[in-house]
Amino acid sequence: MTTPPAPLEGIRILDIATFIAAPFSAAALGEFGAEVIKIEKPGVGDSLRELGTPSPAGDTYNWLNEARNKKCVTLDLRAPKGAELFKRLVAEADVVMENFRPGTLERWGLGYEDLRKVNPGIIMLRVSGYGQTGPRAHQPGFARIAQAFCGLSYLTGLPDTPPLTPGSPTLADYLTGIYGAYGVLLALRVRDKTGEGQVIDVGLHEPLFRFLDELAPVYAATGHVRERIGAETHNTVPHSHYPTRDGKWVAIACTNDKMFARFAETIGKPELASDESYGKKPTRIADRDVVNKIVSDWTSTLTREEVIAACAEGEVPCGAVNSIADIFAEPQFAARGDMLTINDPRAGEVTVPAVFPFLSATPGRVEHLGAAMGAHNDQVFRQNLGLSEEELEDLKGQGVI
Repeated sequence: MTTPPAPLEGIRILDIATFIAAPFSAAALGEFGAEVIKIEKPGVGDSLRELGTPSPAGDTYNWLNEARNKKCVTLDLRAPKGAELFKRLVAEADVVMENFRPGTLERWGLGYEDLRKVNPGIIMLRVSGYGQTGPRAHQPGFARIAQAFCGLSYLTGLPDTPPLTPGSPTLADYLTGIYGAYGVLLALRVRDKTGEGQVIDVGLHEPLFRFLDELAPVYAATGHVRERIGAETHNTVPHSHYPTRDGKWVAIACTNDKMFARFAETIGKPELASDESYGKKPTRIADRDVVNKIVSDWTSTLTREEVIAACAEGEVPCGAVNSIADIFAEPQFAARGDMLTINDPRAGEVTVPAVFPFLSATPGRVEHLGAAMGAHNDQVFRQNLGLSEEELEDLKGQGVI
């Protein structure tokens, strides 16, 4: 059976970024056929190689997972010969992805205006803490800072706790990575029509800010500042996490009156959904603690699976609050193929999340996990730039590659 062409076959990306956000953009596109050349500083490499749990390969599992499908080369962009070689790569590339502080590449003579002289069609994704403009543009930023800055951390926690980390301190990185990939696809579409490249400018805080539902318009209209309410949702009840008899938790989400009526039927108390009781959302919100206690009292009498089964029967949205151990045991993940086990030559068997989304005709794929530093130097510099063995050895000796 012939493998269908990948959606992004023929697109070449130069990934000169570090850590997660912009590199994740490259990885996401590489999973669907783009050729990604990962460029790292000789002898130093991407810091992601050391962020997280070390694998038998020496690099962390973070690196193995997030650098998958990338061709890894080393090149010192600050060295004149390194910058020259980079420009030669840019001449034959479609996209450059970077996340240096604004102005850094310009100081090296490798800013967008420099690169478009070499290749007018080049597209540059620029990810930084606060974006390329504004009074904070030159301040350093990481995902934790972005999550705090955009307002998400302020909302995370209980009313009497400090602001907490919303799940993962790298959430902003991954969401920014997806927005970056989205921007690249839009820019490629424009270039198909005009032949011209452009810059995609994303601050780490911006994608998360876009995801905070009605927070901004409500404040602008009313001055209301939403506060922390833990697992609750501010505009409906019940919509939270509830304990079960076996020491586990479930999530139940009744977003409207019909769903609450179905819940009331499910627990054998249909009278709760009457207009005189809690049938209307404003009444439930006003009596939030009482309603949540009703739900908790019921879930606490059953095991997690019993609660989920009863809610499924009653068409009430409910699901397990899973740990990663629960996920590995969950048949839905297995049935969907949501995890892949790759036999890596350096690390052995490694299980990673699959490629999402699933495309019926041209699915993405994982060719290999994150490679060793400089693993593809000979392939890229010889095949793409035509350098000889002698030239490669000379560049290695000078520390350029």
